[in-house]
Amino acid sequence: MNKPPLHLLPAFVTAARRGNLTHAATQLRLTVSALSHQMHALEDRLGVRLFARTPRGVTLTAHGLQLLDAIAPHLDGIERAFARFRERPANALTLSALPSFSSSWLMPRLPDFMARNPGLEINLQTTAALVDFEREPVDAALRLGGGQWPGLTAEHLFDEFIAPVASPKLIAGLGRPKLGELARWPLLGESDDDNARWRRWFAQYGGTPPRRYAASFTDADAELLHKAAADGLGIALGRLLLARPLLDNGSLVALTSRRMPAGYGHYLVYPSRSSQHPALLAFRTWLMSQVRGRTAPRRKTIGSR
Repeated sequence: MNKPPLHLLPAFVTAARRGNLTHAATQLRLTVSALSHQMHALEDRLGVRLFARTPRGVTLTAHGLQLLDAIAPHLDGIERAFARFRERPANALTLSALPSFSSSWLMPRLPDFMARNPGLEINLQTTAALVDFEREPVDAALRLGGGQWPGLTAEHLFDEFIAPVASPKLIAGLGRPKLGELARWPLLGESDDDNARWRRWFAQYGGTPPRRYAASFTDADAELLHKAAADGLGIALGRLLLARPLLDNGSLVALTSRRMPAGYGHYLVYPSRSSQHPALLAFRTWLMSQVRGRTAPRRKTIGSR
């Protein structure tokens, strides 16, 4: 090996820290195939295995950990040095948001924000990957969780509630089930949490979870889950905020008026460097006006990095 493959090292560090090639490729704006090819090329150059592939992602081998420990601090230092020279236009906001939240809640409302703030520009990044605010030029994020993001300010917007939803076509064909009989119907599961929400639902409202689900979706695929239910594939435990457009247009019907807290909420999350950013302040004021009338927002800063 002559010259070190320096062009491959940033991608290696990103993949190592994410532990998931799909999320790392999204952050790097590469295809998963291209990133995988780069990592194989790096392993070939070094003559060692850096990653162990698992069903849930990738983990570092001993050689991978050794390389990460050796190069990551230097790349972080370079990133911090360049960050000092980046100008953040006062009239531009770079915002990260989940694809499902963006399409179902944010996008229908954004025209109102732009009309009220014609001099501002929004750069919206839709991704399920968490933002690394120390390395990515992102001002704020709209995230779903428990409000625990160390070193960041997390402002509570509203909580999420869930309930069984199905298409009118499925209900017409099979009839409306009683809550305790849901397990006899085709249910759509969520594989990332091992269907913990369905188990909570049955524990609270009666019945026994099924041995198998008609289909399962990852926790990040709420939009796909709702669409599958609207297409008649089965009954979903719908996230009512994100499913609202489909409920409003009649594509989905709630099977009961009962609502169960999902155990997480929607938050505006940002680092201290963004706290006085004019574009973010304007967006925050508008955002809070959109959620006013719900539970009063809570603001907290969790620890430090």
